[in-house]
Amino acid sequence: MTNPSPWRATVLTLFPEMFPGPLGVSLAGRALAGGLWQLEARDIRASATDRHRSVDDTPAGGGPGMVLRADVLAAAIDAAEGEPERPKLLMSPRGRPLTQARVLELAKGPGPLIVCGRFEGVDQRVIDGRGLEEVSIGDYVLSGGEIAALALIDACVRLLPGVMGKEASGTEESFSDGLLEYPQYTRPQLFEGAPIPELLTSGDHAKVASWRRAQSEALTAARRPDLWAQIPAKPPNRAGRQKTPKNKTDG
Repeated sequence: MTNPSPWRATVLTLFPEMFPGPLGVSLAGRALAGGLWQLEARDIRASATDRHRSVDDTPAGGGPGMVLRADVLAAAIDAAEGEPERPKLLMSPRGRPLTQARVLELAKGPGPLIVCGRFEGVDQRVIDGRGLEEVSIGDYVLSGGEIAALALIDACVRLLPGVMGKEASGTEESFSDGLLEYPQYTRPQLFEGAPIPELLTSGDHAKVASWRRAQSEALTAARRPDLWAQIPAKPPNRAGRQKTPKNKTDG
């Protein structure tokens, strides 16, 4: 019986030398060297057909910059696609925001094919014709999709079996349950006059869990009201009023 193929990320880019980059060190790098996942960076320019290896042209209708040609990029995607069930992503500031839930879906699959745009963008016809899912890592514009692709791949790889040392590390962190992560502390006990909250060293695991939940709720309500609005409301307390978490992180 053969082992299933490892999770694989294929990146289409004009700068394949940017990979593996930071993915070649730390947890992701050790997992890559150990065969827990695979990375393939392919040069879009290899699919160009003219002697100048042209990959872009001026925007139809006028305007600044250049646009990646549909014929060249489509040929690059077709040459790299492999399994038809692989998700095909385009890193784009106009895409749907990347969420931890989507990362978990991608990590459970065979691994994505990721297109990294450059210049003013990608011809819409190849987006439509190849069914590219546009994904954004934030409301800002980068020089290209490579840094966004690195972020997406790192988020997925850390969730693969055997990559993180402790499985709980992947569940007790920001966004795992819709909340931001609670504050963390470690030694020394006293730092610049600030102690570790006494409850955390009490040995009472139930109280620690309750404190951490309250802190996560407080941080989420204060910093990410968009996430907090999606958390199901708790039943009212005995006084018939909804409890509002206090925004404090010092115990």
